[in-house]
Amino acid sequence: MDKILSASLKTGENVQLGEALSAGLKVTVVGLSIVFAVLIVLMIVLMLFKVIFYKEVKVNNNEKQVDNVSAPMPQEIVKNDSISESDELIAVITAAIAASLGTEESKFKIKSYKRVPNKKPIWNRAGIADTINSHIT
Repeated sequence: MDKILSASLKTGENVQLGEALSAGLKVTVVGLSIVFAVLIVLMIVLMLFKVIFYKEVKVNNNEKQVDNVSAPMPQEIVKNDSISESDELIAVITAAIAASLGTEESKFKIKSYKRVPNKKPIWNRAGIADTINSHIT
């Protein structure tokens, strides 16, 4: 750094404006080059970590085809022919609404229902379930 700065800049006496600005520019360039060099080194290290520690799971095409052909679920096997799954769901929803309102099931009728996709993160759902369970017990 001694070669970059002149004797007048070191002492601060009789410094011209152009000389001070050029010294500031030199220091800025040196500082930015050091910062970018360190960032490049970090990028290379992170890329090496990815190569060293990340192992991609390879799945054969034959295994994927086997997974697509699945056995029937136990609910499908045990399913009663007289009552469909949607009728059971409507009955459960009707009973739950009647229980929460404190009325009889015959006072209202559910005409249709629509599932709402649950897009909440898993930690949010776990917190809600924990809160519900803590109020029940």
